[in-house]
Amino acid sequence: MIEPELAFADLNDDMACATAYLQYVVKYILENCKEDMDFFNTWIEKGIIDRLNDVVEKNFVHLSYTDAVELLLGSKKEFEFPVKWGLDLQSEHERYITEVAFGGRPVIIRDYPKEIKAFYMRENDDGKTVAAMDLLVPRVGELIGGSQREERLDYLEARLDEQNLNKESYWWYLDLRRYGSVPHAGFGLGFERLVQFATGMDNIRDTIPFPRVPGSAEF
Repeated sequence: MIEPELAFADLNDDMACATAYLQYVVKYILENCKEDMDFFNTWIEKGIIDRLNDVVEKNFVHLSYTDAVELLLGSKKEFEFPVKWGLDLQSEHERYITEVAFGGRPVIIRDYPKEIKAFYMRENDDGKTVAAMDLLVPRVGELIGGSQREERLDYLEARLDEQNLNKESYWWYLDLRRYGSVPHAGFGLGFERLVQFATGMDNIRDTIPFPRVPGSAEF
């Protein structure tokens, strides 16, 4: 995972950073790996160069979780996994949104139900959602997941209680808020997913940068 954390940042800053990060990486690949990209375009995924150019040149779609659920329900498409407010989105839902609903453009979904997200994500004023975001791309689905972190000690302690987590185990995390904190945010980018997205490989196992051989782990 590539995991930046941003001080003095809210969810909008987090989304802007994730967007700029992905666009920079894709632009660098297109400008500096032309021979490789021609190979991928010929033998792995025809049209991959155009797909990546769209990432660099087009604005990302921003969508709330609530609107995403309404979009999926309105599509009348039969999904393997159910679509309902309060349930997490599955890969098939994410790919439908970015590949079909928005024609291959990356999509950032924000403000997820707090019940399906981690305790450290900042609660929104509605009391039902948290300031979380997922960046979705074609073929892969979720590429980046992040949030604004909860900097308010009382809210953080309440979330730990709601999820029946032992606050003593998180004493060090709570102390970071107890003795002073600032609004901050961060995200995680799946490195192998990024390689898969940039190369067009179908199986993520083919993008892992070290050999995975059964029986080779010594520990």
